[in-house]
Amino acid sequence: MLRFTLAGLLSAAALLAATPEPQAVTFNKEVLPILQKNCQSCHRPGEIGPFSLVTYDAARPWAKSIKAAVASRKMPPWFADASVGHFSNDMRLSDADIKTLTSWVDAGAPEGNAKDKPAAIAFNDGWNLKPDMVIEMPKPYTLQAKGTINYKYIRVKGNFTEDMWVSAAEMRAGNKKVVHHGKVWVIPPGSRFMAKAVIGEAYERETQSDIMGPNNTADGNDILGKFNPGLGPQNFDINGSAKFIPKGSDLVFEMHYTATGEPTTDVSYLGIVKAKAAPQTRYFFATAPVASNLVIPAGDPNAEVVSEVTVTADNVKLAYIQPHMHLRGKDYEVRVVYPTGETETVFKGKWDFNWQQGFSFLKPVVTPKGTRIIAISHFDNSPNNPYNPDPKAEVHWGDQNWDEMSNAFIGLLFPTSTPQATVLQRSGPSLLPRVPGKAGPTLETLSH
Repeated sequence: MLRFTLAGLLSAAALLAATPEPQAVTFNKEVLPILQKNCQSCHRPGEIGPFSLVTYDAARPWAKSIKAAVASRKMPPWFADASVGHFSNDMRLSDADIKTLTSWVDAGAPEGNAKDKPAAIAFNDGWNLKPDMVIEMPKPYTLQAKGTINYKYIRVKGNFTEDMWVSAAEMRAGNKKVVHHGKVWVIPPGSRFMAKAVIGEAYERETQSDIMGPNNTADGNDILGKFNPGLGPQNFDINGSAKFIPKGSDLVFEMHYTATGEPTTDVSYLGIVKAKAAPQTRYFFATAPVASNLVIPAGDPNAEVVSEVTVTADNVKLAYIQPHMHLRGKDYEVRVVYPTGETETVFKGKWDFNWQQGFSFLKPVVTPKGTRIIAISHFDNSPNNPYNPDPKAEVHWGDQNWDEMSNAFIGLLFPTSTPQATVLQRSGPSLLPRVPGKAGPTLETLSH
């Protein structure tokens, strides 16, 4: 039998009255710090995000969309498999951050006290880094209104009067509506690539290959900066490493443009941050492994393509991976096979053509001489792929979006005394000839 006394009831009521109401999550106190850390690099005026998340007034109308995007982990975009590899630039929100954002929306998205706001992030005039030097295309490139635009290559005078080491770089699209992606190459003295090109003029490989010449890393060519939606700046300082620009080098802007229905122009540019001192370790971008012999059958919903490269120098580490595919791409995986025969999967992730991300290893992967780096990619060439340009076509390697690619841009670390041309060599399935009508190369072609 339960018995209640008046004193006991009064005591319980007093205890409940003294318990404070839980405070609602507010934009200024809890939400804004999360947005600053994870979202504002893209979601701010002038950047690729479709709306700004810098202020409460700008973010509030998008509250329900924010909840849906973070709860489904659609945003921030991150496509690496969480069970494979650890990356220093991991953009995923923690479970606690997702709970904070959804609680804010569920509470009616209150603004909160202005005194709780953290200081605004001071972005550097649109940059995500603070450049010591900015180099731009010497004149606007005029784009046609319609039709296919082949890749354009524009040589730019470097004015590097002495050897330079670079700790970070960021390529910026001058006209984001038309720049699909781009690269800036370092062309040292003596390189055959674009050796006959006139400074500032645009060339294309399809019709002017005799002027452009071969782009061979054995000549010392290296990618200094890249632009892809969501990629951001590239950091080359891994425990003091840096990229090298030899004295007298020029730059080549490689531009992939897309017509938008009206004539327009573009002047893209590159910002670089100088290293504080000459390093002992060089950071080098290699385009590898490459499956230029790929064949994707018509209608195949899960076509497999495998490529391979072998490490041919000592003291090499794998620091970065940025997969590259086109509209049929589904997923990308990288395995390393060590000289001992042991195999390790170091990256695995989905592919999204609209968010071509790079992944920086939290701890670079040691790849002894003789290590094979193997890429395994899959493509959906079926009618069920809404982005498929033509499911009836057998697809081969090519620059345009209706063609396909299967390769990666990998960041390698090695001693500055090691010539870059001696670091990697194509091997295995990447050496096979293309055989029209035969899918692959596939895992079955790997040498053991």
